[in-house]
Amino acid sequence: MSTPGTATKLLAARDLAERRQVKFASRKRVNTIALTLSLAAMAFGVFWLIWILWETLRLGASGLSLAAFTEMTPPPNEVGGIANAIFGSLVMVLMATFVGTPIGILAGIYLAEYNPSGLLSKITRFVNDILLSAPSIVIGLFVYAIIVAKFKSFSAIAGAVSLALIVIPVVIRTTENMLQLVPPGLREAAYALGTPKWKVITSITLRAARAGVVTGVLLAVARIAGETAPLLFTALNNQFWTADVTQPMASLPVTIFKFAMSPYENWQHLAWAGVFLITIAVLALNIIARVLTRAKN
Repeated sequence: MSTPGTATKLLAARDLAERRQVKFASRKRVNTIALTLSLAAMAFGVFWLIWILWETLRLGASGLSLAAFTEMTPPPNEVGGIANAIFGSLVMVLMATFVGTPIGILAGIYLAEYNPSGLLSKITRFVNDILLSAPSIVIGLFVYAIIVAKFKSFSAIAGAVSLALIVIPVVIRTTENMLQLVPPGLREAAYALGTPKWKVITSITLRAARAGVVTGVLLAVARIAGETAPLLFTALNNQFWTADVTQPMASLPVTIFKFAMSPYENWQHLAWAGVFLITIAVLALNIIARVLTRAKN
């Protein structure tokens, strides 16, 4: 026979089990709602992404031809291409990368290895955060004021400087974060063997973080590949082929902007061809960055 105390314990246990069951059912409903909303948000984003990629592929592929890669930007309603714009974009992106990458890597090394918590590092990180969040048109206007207005001429050099100012903060942030992920034990083991600091950085920490640093550089290049606003204020445009970096130079983003806003059908086709090329280039850079990140992991 069960005693009153045993019956009370059984009732308490049953009541506790019921409360747990109710709480579990409530959590399950909340989890189901959250999962449904997350999947819906993902589907919404993927839907627009696929639509954009499909339209870019459909309209961009129709504008691709041999003339698009071999001829200059044409007058309205005439046959031509975007060879000068492709060349100009490559020149300015490469110049910006070669200028911005060493500065960004060296600054990231200083922040992570030499003075992680000093006053200069705090100021540098603050300024770097401002540059990361600053609209690109503000950077273009700044370069216009200090270079274009001073020398009274648009130029590819000014365009490369504006793009380099976009590359630098991305590379700084990525380099610092990647170096901070290197285990301290690697540094301590090298120091214990009498290795100088510069040798530890170049041979140990940078080598360990190499994939992440390269990924940051590629992502910075992908970002500047489609920038239009800074180039409108600095490099402007050029309808003809030129390799003179002290003169205005055509670029794909500015050409796309100009041609897409025009009423001429041939210009619109070339604009979509340019969009297609930039999309493929950025997609390729992101795939390479993912492959490097996966190899690092």
